[in-house]
Amino acid sequence: MGSLMQSEPEMEKKPVGIRFLERIKGSKLSYNAYQAIVLIVTFLAYASYHAARKTTSIVKSALDPQSPDTGLNSNSLLLRFTSFRSSSVGEDDGGWAPFNGPNGTVLLGEIDVAFLAVYAFGMYFAGHLGDRMNLRIFLTVGMIGTGVFTSLFGVGYWANVHSFYYFLIMQMLAGLFQSSGWPSVVAVVGNWFNKKKRGLIMGIWNAHTSVGNITGSLIAAAMLRYGWGWSFVVPGVVIVLAGLVNFAFLPVNPEIVGAVRDEDVDSSEKIGDSVIVPLLLSSSDSETDDKKRAVGFIEAWKIPGVAPFALCLFFAKLVAYTFLYWLPFYVSHTAIEGEYLSDETAGNLSTMFDVGGVVGGIMAGYISDRIGARAITAASFMYCSIPALFFYRSYGHVSLLANASLMFVTGMLVNGPYALITTAVSADLGTHSSLKGNSRALATVTAIIDGTGSVGAAVGPLLTGYISSRSSWTAVFTMLMGAAFVAGLLLTRLVMAEVAAKIAESRPSEGCRSPVDHHQGQVLEV
Repeated sequence: MGSLMQSEPEMEKKPVGIRFLERIKGSKLSYNAYQAIVLIVTFLAYASYHAARKTTSIVKSALDPQSPDTGLNSNSLLLRFTSFRSSSVGEDDGGWAPFNGPNGTVLLGEIDVAFLAVYAFGMYFAGHLGDRMNLRIFLTVGMIGTGVFTSLFGVGYWANVHSFYYFLIMQMLAGLFQSSGWPSVVAVVGNWFNKKKRGLIMGIWNAHTSVGNITGSLIAAAMLRYGWGWSFVVPGVVIVLAGLVNFAFLPVNPEIVGAVRDEDVDSSEKIGDSVIVPLLLSSSDSETDDKKRAVGFIEAWKIPGVAPFALCLFFAKLVAYTFLYWLPFYVSHTAIEGEYLSDETAGNLSTMFDVGGVVGGIMAGYISDRIGARAITAASFMYCSIPALFFYRSYGHVSLLANASLMFVTGMLVNGPYALITTAVSADLGTHSSLKGNSRALATVTAIIDGTGSVGAAVGPLLTGYISSRSSWTAVFTMLMGAAFVAGLLLTRLVMAEVAAKIAESRPSEGCRSPVDHHQGQVLEV
């Protein structure tokens, strides 16, 4: 028990769950154990965020069952909606006012954009606050608040609420609290893992997005038969419980829990006999690290690479979130093999997009680690997603197998760069060499990149609501293909820099290059 002897102030800083584990073990946890806890807790935290966020897309067809799909005649729609509604209860049979009117699709699009606009706006402030507050407390408050307002949206079912503004306000407040999530979890993971295999580790870890989407889809679809309110309340309760787990177990950084890196894990990244500056300085490296001022918003924008990746993510998330919010609706309104699927079946089928997203995120992270080029990887995925989008729209109706297969490939190519930029790239830039070891920029940089992307995430679903109701779904997919092209185009300068660096690396005369230039992600240093 001698190893457990710690000062009271140190013990007070540790989360209660960590203290409990150490008492059971009889000694302090190892550095690797802390890393495992960080990955598990943050994975559960953000998976629960996405599970709560996904419910709206599943419930859309229950709220607005008679929105026309351009190209379908009213008789086929009527047959379709009278054929599978027998499993629904109460007012679900005729939708839910005000969303079951002629402008129902537009109103649902406005609900989405309100959520995402507040989410994007709040993201910038969340990153600023996250670098100045205890991230464990900050994240816990965000998760509990998200759960409360997500549940209150569903309470409108039992309270017989039909005011559009009630649902609008609930979604806006849920979006505000959700904005605390991403900057916090990326900052915490960045505090515990160095750059060496960050792309692969974060690619695997980023599966929480797709796992959350899949879980949220399955829960919301299963709850529809009992009333659409349950599709919001159950995920809301889940994220509150996950928030309590986060509060009990999340160690924000090594210093706050007195963790010492194991001897076999070097805090520096080595290339040959050279040693690069550690990703994040520990307290032993710099006693004044905690006293450094947090990086300002404008200063963070000036970090090389932040602006192009942030703008690329604007268009990448526009595509990804259009699928997140509208894919189940699109599937349920599209005849597959001449038949329409029920809301529950369409919701379950839509999970193939997220399954593909898991594979795409891991592939993008692994490839970018191996070739040492984040921009080339992200741009390549975005360009390849263009034909995938075309084939899904053109041939997804042929059969369920074709739809699922093409949806899987599309999810892989759309979510790959999205996952890479929001994780490894954000963490790389948040610990850029220009910051001179200052670790208090991770949340701010992450918030800038993902916040800018979230503006695109708000624009995509909004445009989809208007375009699909006034034109056609073909026009929607044309918009998405254009967005994917622009996303890749925005990385052109960084891609060219990485290609030039790779060519220079291959030359024999380049043996005297500095270790930092040789290191992966050299484009981030330009």
